Amino acid sequence: MDIHRPEMNGFEATRLIREQETPGGLRVPITAITANAMQGDRKVCLAAGMDDYLAKPVRAVDLYEIMERLAVPN
Repeated sequence: MDIHRPEMNGFEATRLIREQETPGGLRVPITAITANAMQGDRKVCLAAGMDDYLAKPVRAVDLYEIMERLAVPN
């Protein structure tokens, strides 16, 4: 989830997605991807309902690790 999306930022989009999920149902995995790399940015993203956080520039190895951890088993 790009935090600085045009028209609707990533926090608002995440909130809307989380509101549509049902308790006990599947949770949509959301990872923040942002150029914000200040101390505390990760905590803000997780508090907003995101599952993880990546600062740009994104390293493929970090993205793959998050994808594997958050992947829903078949």
